[in-house]
Amino acid sequence: QNQSLADSNARLALDLKQQIHTQLAAGRTDQQVIDFMVARYGDFVLYRPPFNGLTWLLWCGPFLLLAGGLAVLLRARRAVAAAAADAPPPEQLARVAALLDTPLSKESA
Repeated sequence: QNQSLADSNARLALDLKQQIHTQLAAGRTDQQVIDFMVARYGDFVLYRPPFNGLTWLLWCGPFLLLAGGLAVLLRARRAVAAAAADAPPPEQLARVAALLDTPLSKESA
């Protein structure tokens, strides 16, 4: 992962290197070797896979995640703003606080 084919010692990398060596020894061109590898292993063996139906999420995924994160952030900010708008005015809060601080008399109880 995140290594070039030459640097990797993974089993798949070793198989790919062996296949490349075999193909080149057989006189195949670079494009023929690439076509063989893509046919055998799929587009993910390419450094820059083509944009198609199978790889669109690979190319668009980061942008979709960014857009989703921004949508969640905007929705949260709107919820906070709506909650602040629904809060009672400070004068009413002060009046309630004053009423709660006054002791209740026996007559009003």
